[in-house]
Parts: sequence; structure tokens; C-alpha cells
Amino acid sequence: MLQMILNEKESYLGNPQVKKDGVIQQWTNAEVQEYAKCMHNPAYFAKTYCKIISLDRGLVPFELYAYQEEMFKSFNENRFSIVLACRQSGKSISSCAYLLWYALFHSEQTIAVMANKGATAREMIGRVTLMLEGLPFFLQPGCKALNKGSIEFSNNSKIVAAATSGSSIRGMSVNLLYLDEFAFVENAATFYTSTYPVVSSGESTKVIITSTANGVGNVFHKIWEGAMQNTNEYKPFRVDWYDVPGRDEAWKASTIANTSQLQFDQEFGNTFMGTGNTLIAAECLLALKAKEPLKRIDRDSVLVYKEPVKKHNYVCMVDVARGRGQDYSTFNIIDVTEGEPIEQVAVYRNNLISPLLFPNIIVKYAATYNEATIVVESNDAGQVVCNGLYHDLEYENMFVESVVHADKIGINMTKKVKRIGCSAIKDLLETGKLIIHDEETILEISTFEARGNSFEASNGNHDDLMMNFVLFGYYTGTSDFQELSDINVKDLMFSQRMHEIENDMLPFGFIDDGRDEPLVQPDDPWGVIQPEVWHDYR
Repeated sequence: MLQMILNEKESYLGNPQVKKDGVIQQWTNAEVQEYAKCMHNPAYFAKTYCKIISLDRGLVPFELYAYQEEMFKSFNENRFSIVLACRQSGKSISSCAYLLWYALFHSEQTIAVMANKGATAREMIGRVTLMLEGLPFFLQPGCKALNKGSIEFSNNSKIVAAATSGSSIRGMSVNLLYLDEFAFVENAATFYTSTYPVVSSGESTKVIITSTANGVGNVFHKIWEGAMQNTNEYKPFRVDWYDVPGRDEAWKASTIANTSQLQFDQEFGNTFMGTGNTLIAAECLLALKAKEPLKRIDRDSVLVYKEPVKKHNYVCMVDVARGRGQDYSTFNIIDVTEGEPIEQVAVYRNNLISPLLFPNIIVKYAATYNEATIVVESNDAGQVVCNGLYHDLEYENMFVESVVHADKIGINMTKKVKRIGCSAIKDLLETGKLIIHDEETILEISTFEARGNSFEASNGNHDDLMMNFVLFGYYTGTSDFQELSDINVKDLMFSQRMHEIENDMLPFGFIDDGRDEPLVQPDDPWGVIQPEVWHDYR
């Protein structure tokens, strides 16, 4: 049924696949019937006549999945539509087909295609153009203008591309507004505030928003949540990874193995993780990968990711809540051994523990990790824990903020302390100097966002574990932390000196035969201590 326009007088600017304005055509009965089918069914139009570019097969017919047909139906039946879809689900190409259908079968309509960048919007116009070129010319109304930024048809409908700036469509009469990947638009709130009145003034104007999830608190997330709770006019439509044919549990496992659980949740799981205003950069958040703990202790309140190692130095960062089932009392034990990566090794999280009982639990695990230095946020109930640790339990290895005032145990979390701590922990995480294993901690890091002049958990989330690390960030700048490092510098100097002695011995006839003799210790259950850990016993 596809026909080619061979006469240059009938083609647009010499393009034999696009009919120019004013061409008169005689239709057959079959073409009239097809035109009617297409006019009343956008999904039929797309899968019967539209073509797309396949990476493997080139130009191919648009074979719609079941959810894509339902998406067309939702677009057509609702004035305001919002789509949350996983990556590579075909949401953008489906939208392009719908926009072309809308322009062809509705006269005197202005359709605005908007994206974060003008180049992206123009790319979508290119996809629409490709579909137009593949249509039989009995479906084409004729083209008045066609360029990278717009298409105008003989029925006086047009599709225009624009970037999402506040003034991009101001003054225009827009009948259908399409917003692509709206969760990634910068200054989306300003844009939407200035744009919405343009499209909402008419009784039949339509808005279609599509995006992958990109954090909580942004405009896309707010509109989606409102649609799900039926508090706005938008009709929600969701496409999950398992809706796409060919994606099964094996595909999921492989994808997670090649990326991370967090990245999968963000890109394919339609999970609103983090925000555009998070303290930690998005690329760093996506690189964080949780692992299963070695042990779960005290009714899963304590998660152990690495056992204590002899002669390693540890710190225990403590945040105290009131134990009333709301905020959590937490601590994080961190390996700060010189020459080793700074690493989270154990986590405690409980929202029912009393501040009076919390010190006993802290000491139990701090002592296990080589008498770890305990650093407590001393605000409010934290002072109760400080007194319990230092005076009642007589745990001496505690950080004292002031040498002058020896009773000033712990760190008082002021705006200055928080600012310094946030800056330091941001640097540690984004430069890869700090390893995080705990899933709940990663979640809190991902939802720790800017609020006014500070940072805190986004709505509906917690930041108690994150505050352990903000406290740690501040602590890394203290002399106490430097002293921990100095101890390990001495160890490093010892290792370097032994290496120098070895090198000095070689000219005097020492021959390395490649057979390292293992050290044998009576208390070694296997009778052998591996050479790489011999220094633990020197």
C-alpha cells in the first residue's frame, strides 16, 4: 500500500517521501477505510504504518508491545497523562508516534515537544520526521514546512521543539504539551509554574509527561505521587522492567551484576532514589553497591560486614534518639587503619532503645573492635549516653571535644560542625576513599538533600545513619583522628625499614629461591600463618 511520490512537483523540497502542501489526491475506497481506522485508533496507525530505527535491523515496522498499545489509549482518553517508565522501554518513541498521529488527524493544533536541552527535543522531531517519511502519502496531509526544529502540515497543525526554559513557549497557543524525561529537567519547578497556565487555559488542551525516576522531591515526583493519590488531574501510567518482553529474573540478575542494585533500582526499578539536590553527586550514588552482612545480631539491630582485625584502628560514631519508635539510635563502626581504605564494618540501628541502656550496647561492640574510639553526638539525649559511657561504664577511649573542658565529651552538632562534616564526607565518598556496605545507609545517603542552608533527609526518609558519617567527616579534621593516623604511620615506617634492610642484604649473597617459609605459631589452629598477615603477630 505504500506509494512513493516520484513527481518533484508533488514532493516537499525534492524529498520523494514527503508530500508537499496543496497536492490533490484521489483516494481509493480501501484508502478511505484505512484512513478512518487510523483516525480512530492511534495504536493501529502506529503499528501498521510507522517505522522506527532498530539497532540490529535498521528501518523496521513499529511492533508495539501490549503496554505501548495501552499507553496510546491512556494518552487519547485523558487530558493530563504522566508516565513512569523504566529505561529502554520505548516510552519516547511511542510518544513520537502518538504526537504524529495527533498532528495528522487534528486540524489547527500546536504540539510542543520539550526536553531538558533543545538538541534532545530536536532529536525527537527527527524521529517524527522519519515516521512521516515512511507513511503512504494518502495519510499525509501535505507539508508546509519541515526542518530540524518544527513540522507544519497543510491542516495547519504543527509540531515544534523547544528547551524547557521559562520563556520557551510563553505567548504561544499550545494544544498539546509533551515533556520528555521531565525528572531530569533543571529548574523544572520554575518552568512548570510559567508553562502550566499556557496549556491549562483551554478546555481540551493536553499534557503528556514521561520520564524515568530521578529522585524524590522534584516536580516529576510530586506530580506522579499526586496522580497515584488522585490529588491532581493526571492519569498515571507505569511501565516496569518485567513488562518489557525478554526481561526476566535472569536478565535482572545479570544487569545488577554488571552495574549495582542501586543503579538497577534507579534505571529499571522505577524507584525514586535520591534527588537532584542530594549532598552526594548522582554518579557517586549510582556507584554505591550494598552487600549482605556476615552476621545479624541482637534481633537484626547489629549488622556486621567485617570482623575485627588485630592491630586495626576503629572508630565508633554514635547518634542518639529518644527511643520512642520514631528516630533511630545508631552507630557505625569504621575502619580507619592507615594504608587501608576507610571502610564501614558494622552498623547498629534501633528506634526503641532507651538512651539509658544504649551505652551498654555501644561498649559491647566498641570493645570488640579493638577498643574503638567512641565519638558521640552530644546534643540532647546524646549527653545522657556520653555520661553513661564515660562515668558509669568508665570507657576511657572516648573523644573529648575540648582539652580545656575535659568533661565536654563527644561533639556538639552545631551548624558549623554539620557544614564541615557534610563537606568532608562528600569529599570522601565522591573520591572513593570511603567504602559503604550497608543498604540502609546507602538509602539514607541517597535521600540526604539540601533543605534551606543545610542538608537533611527528604520527606518520608531518615538520616540517622547518615549523621554518623557527617559526624565522622567532622572528626577526620581533629587532632584525635590525626593521632590515630600517626600510630599507623609508625607501622608503615617499620615496614619500609624492613624493606630497606632486605635490599641492603641482597648484595651480600642473599638469594631468594621463591619459597617463603611460613611462620609457625603454637596457637595457630592450622599450624601456619600466611606471610601476608605475619605483621599481626610481631
